[in-house]
Formats: sequence, C-alpha cells, structure tokens
Amino acid sequence: MLRSTRGRVRSFALVGALVAGLGVTGTAGTAAAAEDAVVKPAVVGATAAVTWGTCSSDTLAGVPADQVKFYSCARYRVPIDHDNAALGTIDIALLKRAARTPDARVGSLFLNPGGPGGSGLRMPISGQYYFQPQVLDRFDLVGFDPRGVGQSNPLRCFTTQEDADEVFGAQIPVPLSRAEISGTLASYRDYGKFCKNNAGSLLNHMSTKDVVRDLDTLRAAVGDKKLTFVGFSYGTLIGSTYTSMFPKQSRAIVIDGNVDPALRTSDGVQYDRERAQGFEISLDGFLKRCDQVGPKCAFSDGTPRAKFDELREYLRKQPITIPGGGTVDINAFTGGVSSVLYSPSAFPGLAEDLQALYTAIHPAGAQAQTLAAKQLKVLTGGKQGLADQNPDSPYTSDDSYFAVNCSDKPFKIKQEQVPDIAAKWERESRTFGRYQAFADTAGCPVWPAKKPDVYRGPWRAKTDVPVVVVSNYYDPATQYKFGQRMAAELGNSRLLSVDAFGHCILGDALGVDKAVADYLTDLKVPANGQVFQPNVQPFETA
Repeated sequence: MLRSTRGRVRSFALVGALVAGLGVTGTAGTAAAAEDAVVKPAVVGATAAVTWGTCSSDTLAGVPADQVKFYSCARYRVPIDHDNAALGTIDIALLKRAARTPDARVGSLFLNPGGPGGSGLRMPISGQYYFQPQVLDRFDLVGFDPRGVGQSNPLRCFTTQEDADEVFGAQIPVPLSRAEISGTLASYRDYGKFCKNNAGSLLNHMSTKDVVRDLDTLRAAVGDKKLTFVGFSYGTLIGSTYTSMFPKQSRAIVIDGNVDPALRTSDGVQYDRERAQGFEISLDGFLKRCDQVGPKCAFSDGTPRAKFDELREYLRKQPITIPGGGTVDINAFTGGVSSVLYSPSAFPGLAEDLQALYTAIHPAGAQAQTLAAKQLKVLTGGKQGLADQNPDSPYTSDDSYFAVNCSDKPFKIKQEQVPDIAAKWERESRTFGRYQAFADTAGCPVWPAKKPDVYRGPWRAKTDVPVVVVSNYYDPATQYKFGQRMAAELGNSRLLSVDAFGHCILGDALGVDKAVADYLTDLKVPANGQVFQPNVQPFETA
C-alpha cells in the first residue's frame, strides 16, 4: 500500500468485518445500469463465455479518462445451488482491467479482498497499489462481487433501514452489564428472525464452497484452463478451498493474511478465541514498539503497556471526555484500537489519542491541558447524529458477513453459553476477548441457515505449483500462527513471512511484491522460509 491509498480500498472490507452486525454497503440503483445484460452466446467448452461490455460511470468512478479504455464489465449467471438448477439463478458482477501488453498476456488474475462480504468488483482499479508493473502488463485483472455481496444479488435480511438500525443499535460491542449482555444476545436472535423471513433461498447457499464453485465457473467462462488468484484475509479461505477442490485447475494461487482453514471450518468457537489472541499479540507488539521508538510515539512517556491497561480498566467503569475532542467509552475504544491495528500508518495517530485520553484522567499543568484539548484522530467517540430519513427507507446494505461465516464456521454451543465464554476469553485476552465473543460466537448459534454445503477438507494441495502463503508476524485479524498452519495444512506451499504489523502486506513489502510478481507471471516458485521486511516500519516515514 501506499497504505494511505490502498488502505482505504481494502479496509472497507477487512476492518468492517470485525464489527458485529455491520454489512458491506452496496451501491444502490447502479447494478442494472452498470453492466450490460447477461448474454452468453459464445461457449468455452461446456461453459458459456462472459460477454464483456461497457461499465457505468459509478463503477469506474475515479478512473482517469485515458485509462477507461482498459476496463469492461459484465454480469454472469450462476445457479443458486450448483447441484439443483431448479432453485434458480443469481448474477455475479464482474469488472476487468485488460492487460497492458496483450501480446504478452498470460491470462486472467482473479482478486478477492476478504471480509467475508468485501466487494471485490473495483479491486482491479487499484491494482497498481498491490502488484508490480509486470503483473499489470501481462494479466487481465478481474474483480467480482461474490454471491450475496454488493452488486451480485445482495443478501438482505431487512427491508427497511429503520428495522436494521433498531436491531444493530441494540448490539453492544463490549457488553458488561447484565442488561447490555441480554440485550445484545436478544438483538442477534432478532437478526436471525429477520434473515429467516427476508433473505430467501440464497441464505442456505452462501458458504465458501458455493463461492468457489462460482469462481471455477468464472475461470472457465473467461477462457482460462487454470485459475490464477490472489486473495486477502477471508479470500485466503477461498484460495485454499479452491486448491483443495480443484487442484488441477489451479495455476498460481497467492493468499495473503491467512486464516487457519481446518480450524475455521471445524470449530468456530476455538477459531474466534484464537482470533482474539491474535489481536492481543498485535496490540502488545504496538505497545512495545512505541516504547522502543521513544519520542516518535506520543504514548511512550512512561510505560505504554501499563498506561494502556489503566485506560482500558478506567473505561470499563466510565467514559472519558476530552475537552473539545469528544467522548470515548469502552466500545469506541476497543473497536477503534482493533481497527487501527490493521494499518500501521495510523499508529502515530493512535498513540496521540491514547496519550490525550491518559492526560484527561491525569491532568497536570498547562501542557496537559493543551494535549487534552486536541481533537482525537482515530478514536472517535460518542454517538454520531443520524441524518433525517424518510419513513421506511430502503435497506441498501447486505448481510453477507454473517451469511458466510455462520455457514462455514460451526458453533456447537447454545447462545446462552456466550456470557461464560466471554468471561473466559476476557481472562486470557483482556482487551479483545469479550469483544470477539459478542460477534460471530453470539450471532451464529441463532443464525437460521439450514444445512449449508460446506467444504471442510481435506486441505492437502495437490497442485502442480506450490501455493504462495504470505503472513505478517503481527497481523491482528489472522495471526502469524494461522499462516504457519495454512502452509502446513496445504502441504504443497511456500510460506513467505514478513516482520511487519498490519493485516495483509502485498504492496507494502517490495521483496514480497517482486517474488509474487515472478511467481504469477512466470511460475517462478519462491524459496521457502524467507523473512521479508515491510517498506516502512511503524512510526517511521518513507
């Protein structure tokens, strides 16, 4: 990344997925106009070919006029249930950025940003922030919204925004009192009821296996004999599931910010427990780095770890108000810190906010008053005012995050066990344990999908070329141990480790970027066990 640019592109899917109940927003009213109607006169083998056409101005927003010629769009029809055509069809939205040197074109490179629920449609527009020039020269970059996401038949549990606001507004990210806990659990039950009533037949066909079968159809439809794919975060489950289901159709697969596929698809409770531990590892690394860099980190005066813990415990009892800077409670604090851990470029701003909060509860002298009066940079507090809405405003988000996770991740518990689970996780992961417990672990036991078709292994990749697995040491959402397990479970893989903070790294570590470019274009397999450095370390400038 140029994290300042690429971060905005990717964090939409990756960070938003942490907050229980928030869906990824689709662009209302543009889907039908954006791409040509689904027409598939040509046939590739037994698969109808994609018919590419022009893109809407909304879809290509921000693309320079002289670059528009490289882009085309399509909608491609797939069955809701690949084993039961009678259930009907949905359309997958696609965007292609054509290879810049078509004479040297290798094929198509499919992209997924993670989530689950992240819109991948516009990812090719930001391709230069992820990939070396040779990749853009030799591949058509293909972005798509997976089923149920964005412009691909968005799965919606609500018919009005007011209903959604009422349900989501009752979900407390870090519920501490008995009333907050019971209200949050009840809101997840309400969420499930709305989904059961409104989501339709797609609700039972949102697993990663369903997405992978769509992806294999799309691979054939663009004329590729084998898939070339780059997936981030949840996209690593798509990549690993594809190599396991279709090993001989896998050409070159790069997965960055890896889940543990075996654990994720066998024990959702333990997987989310370890997710909380991953955030704790990342937070501890941030606080240690803050201490090491000294004055470059605004929170370094004293002992950052002890100061942070004091702030957290204070906020568990009451909020902190910054004169002129807003109010922060334990929910905004926990959610804000977790989000910043995704993007090391935001670490200096987080340090300044933490120091401002600390100063607010330890006021002393004119300097402290000056600090306390500063507007917070990344930890926004208080309730934001809602714009006036018309009665029965249409609901334009989607609910694919829970639809996918509650299909893939088995939670063999009853919802009433969640308070005890949260208390246990909180003892071992003091900052993020409760926060993680009141997300999927609270919502999925009452999710209404019935017997989704899920791939749960085996995971051994019998591909012709090893899968490239990229993992950061201090990745918060998919801890480094997950990357190690992914590489081991696939077997035929190469693990590229990066001594870096943040979630995912492509575009931010030149050594990794060059190795990936050579792998994608020429199938040059990188040596195993390499450790790379990011382009920029936290609290340093490029």
